[in-house]
Amino acid sequence: MAFSLDVRCHSEIGLVRRNNQDSGYVSPRMLVVADGMGGAAAGDLASTVAVRHVTRADERFSGEDSPCRPQGEEMLTVLAGAVADANDELADLVAWDSSLEGMGTTFCGAMFSGTQLGVVHIGDSRGYLLRQGRMKRMTHDHSWVQSLIDDGRITPEEAAVHPHRSLLLKVLNGQPQHVPDTQIVDLRLGDRILFCSDGLCGLVDDETIAEHLSTTNLDDVVDLLATDAHAGGGTDNITIVVAEVVGADPVLDASEPHIIGAATTRKVPEHEVTAPLSVEQPSSATKDAGTSTVLFDSEAEESMRYAPVDSRTRRRRHWLWPVVVLAVAAVVVGGIFGTRAYLNTQYYVGTDGNAVAIYQGSPDSLAWIQLSHVAETTDVKTTDLPRYYRNRVSENIRVSSMESAHSTVAELRTGAEHCKAVREMATTPPAAPTRPSTTPSASPQSSASSSGIPHPSAVPTPAMPSPSASGHEVNLPAVSSGDC
Repeated sequence: MAFSLDVRCHSEIGLVRRNNQDSGYVSPRMLVVADGMGGAAAGDLASTVAVRHVTRADERFSGEDSPCRPQGEEMLTVLAGAVADANDELADLVAWDSSLEGMGTTFCGAMFSGTQLGVVHIGDSRGYLLRQGRMKRMTHDHSWVQSLIDDGRITPEEAAVHPHRSLLLKVLNGQPQHVPDTQIVDLRLGDRILFCSDGLCGLVDDETIAEHLSTTNLDDVVDLLATDAHAGGGTDNITIVVAEVVGADPVLDASEPHIIGAATTRKVPEHEVTAPLSVEQPSSATKDAGTSTVLFDSEAEESMRYAPVDSRTRRRRHWLWPVVVLAVAAVVVGGIFGTRAYLNTQYYVGTDGNAVAIYQGSPDSLAWIQLSHVAETTDVKTTDLPRYYRNRVSENIRVSSMESAHSTVAELRTGAEHCKAVREMATTPPAAPTRPSTTPSASPQSSASSSGIPHPSAVPTPAMPSPSASGHEVNLPAVSSGDC
């Protein structure tokens, strides 16, 4: 039995942002939300590119003489192919205009066959399915806090207020290793589907979303969700796509596609096109999440949420050999000076033997070439650090400036001093009890005993307060005695 989708959609700036960088697309066959990021580096352009490629893919099946709707895995081929094309174009745009480096977008959407959804997802926008009053997520966030939840380090409630809840592990930003997750979802009559940007799910909890998604009227569902996002602060763009699975309806199946958000006004500039990237999709798209580089988000802007695309890694079309030789020589010379200038602005906190050190450059390496050097060594020993701090330092903590590196070292030092005190108390033996003196005057031993030496197990150790440091951008969690 085939079904149809009754769809509602909404996209807005929110209460804080200066412009809308979200885009969305809905049709009888497609439901898509793309949360563009990059601040001045054109996140609205990135989400527009994603929606434009989805629109092109959908148009192939919209006419009377068009092929039948894709079924099963074929839906994933169509939609994931559109995402791959969008990713290639993002890399082309950055190679064409270096000022666009840093732009990127999440992608969360599905193709509808009439009985199933072919879901494609990358980033922290979300897809939900409500069935018979019970809601579940169809997607898994590619975020730093989600990885902490998966490892059992924090709870979902702690993740909701974590200072790094906006940090992403995978995004759509022109880099070939960022491959989306895909899955097939079977549908039933009466199912409700929600795709949204984190302007909603980052401010409204799942329980409330489920309650509103159960509301009878779809227009009311959208209004209630947007209202609660505003009540939560409205700190980000809000994009919502809601659909209900209904009986087959020729009117709904013939409804016109609808574009929302930034893609309605943003124009994609004409640019040079390069050869597509050759990428083999891993057998499990989630396997690399634990080893991906964490991409830090700024509180004021999202310009750091995505790592910049290195345009020099893109392969150009072949021209005449003399032109190629000259071009390669120019790229090499320019690359040397450009890379040196770029590395001089990069810092991270890592290890130098058993000590914490501040490095200038990138922790990555190019073949046998090291791209960083020790800028400052510190007196903080890695063996003194709490376990979580020690793991973070061993994986290298990227910071934006030397001042921020000093702030991070100050917080690491506070954690180390706290743990040293805890360990010292744990190894200090309690004072031996003394016999009562027969003389009126107390002996030095009895005086010391009367003063009392607290036993570590008897005196609770207060949690370490986080140091306040100007320019601090890596807020490590407070440390308790159990972390040492």
